[in-house]
Parts: sequence; structure tokens; C-alpha cells
Amino acid sequence: MTADRLPTDGGMEVTIVDDPDAAGRAVAATISATVRRSRSCRLGLATGSTPLPAYRVLVRELGGTGTLDHVEAFLLDEYVGLSPDDPASYRATIRRELTDALGLPPESVHGPDTQFRSDGRDGPGVGLLEACERYERLLGIGVDLQLLGIGRNGHLGFNEPGAPFDSTTHVVALSDTTRSDNARFFPSPADVPTHAITQGLGTIRRAQHLVLAATGAAKAPAIAAALEGPLDESCPASALRLHRRVTVVLDRDAASALS
Repeated sequence: MTADRLPTDGGMEVTIVDDPDAAGRAVAATISATVRRSRSCRLGLATGSTPLPAYRVLVRELGGTGTLDHVEAFLLDEYVGLSPDDPASYRATIRRELTDALGLPPESVHGPDTQFRSDGRDGPGVGLLEACERYERLLGIGVDLQLLGIGRNGHLGFNEPGAPFDSTTHVVALSDTTRSDNARFFPSPADVPTHAITQGLGTIRRAQHLVLAATGAAKAPAIAAALEGPLDESCPASALRLHRRVTVVLDRDAASALS
């Protein structure tokens, strides 16, 4: 794997590799090093296509070894209205793609409870504010390492443009761009939920270490805006530049718009 490292200010390191598989290996190596340093660490996990190469490496290298027996995993976000058992829910997705193969018990994988109701009964759309507050308390001072992807409009988690940099876990209406990008995971575009619970940008920034991965030319404008554009709420990912320790892993296509 060949890699370039760009000079940056502050606590950000940008590594550019040849292709998505190389990006996956680099991200997996960072996660693996964190887990080996502290076997009881708290990992923040992302879903979507970009992390999959890293997850495959982690399963191959750590699955069945017991290395992650005491790790707790926390999701960035979850769709409102989907049960944890729905195949399109992020809880089911992360178990399918990573945590079951790594041997993490389901009770060690946490996400916003979008079925939560204040009266204790199941059902979407009721008690979501309480669900946000409960997840915020569960996250506490933050995770040891938070893996992130980036949307074409610069969103982190489901923090759409305009999200305050100090926001905490909250309910968000998903933009048309985000729903269109995620339609491939549902039977039809009409089935994509319109709302989600997401960690806020302030919550994300409480992590000790942020790792952003991006691959493909479609992400190049968002990466350029996040790393070199104005530090502004119009690009939520630009908030990364306020953090003390950020690792950015890009393939050459995703880095192609950087100056």
C-alpha cells in the first residue's frame, strides 16, 4: 500500500491511499491499534458502504480471537420508525456486517432507541426526545474512537447542513439528497424513512479520536469543503477541524479536489 500524508494544522492527519481496499486496511489498522491498547474500549461505528472494507479486515484479523470481548460499540444514528430487527435498521446492519462476526454480544452494541415510548410500550414517533436524552447519557464523555463517513452534502452522521457545531443527540429530518443516497438499502425510495435520531456534532466531538474515511470521486467536493473550505455550519464535516485528534483516510479519487 502506498500512501501520501498531507501537512495539516493542529491535530489532523490526512492519509491518501490508492483505492478503497487500501483505505479499509488503513482504517482497520487504526481501529485494531485502539482495541489492542485498551481491550475495554468504546468504539463508535458507522454504517454505509465506505467502512465495509475496514470491517472485512477486522473480521478476518480479530474475529474469534477474543480481542473484543470487552469492547462496547455505539452507533452514530438510527432511522426513526424501524425496529432493531428490521434488516434496514442500523442496529441490524452493524450486527450483520461486523459485530456478530467479531463475537460482540448484542447487549454490547448500542444505538438510539427509535422505538422508545415514555409509557414503556413499543411504537415509533412517541418519546423520541426521551430517547435522545437517554442515548446522550449513555454516550457520556464520549467514545475512545469514532469512525465517520461523509455525505455528498458534507453531513456527518445525519447532521445535515445547518446543524450547530455544539449540537447533542437529536431528531433530524433527512434531506432529499441523503434519502436518495440511502434508497439503495430499501425496496423503493418511498420506503426510506424521513427522520432519524443522530448524535450531534458536539456529541461526536467528545470522542477521543475521530477517524473519517471517504472513497470515490462523488465524495471529493465534500472532502474539499470539509478540509479546505470555510469553517461553517453549511458543511457539517468542517467541524472536524475543531477537534484535537482527527485521522482522515482518503483514496485518490476522494482526495482529487484537494488543493
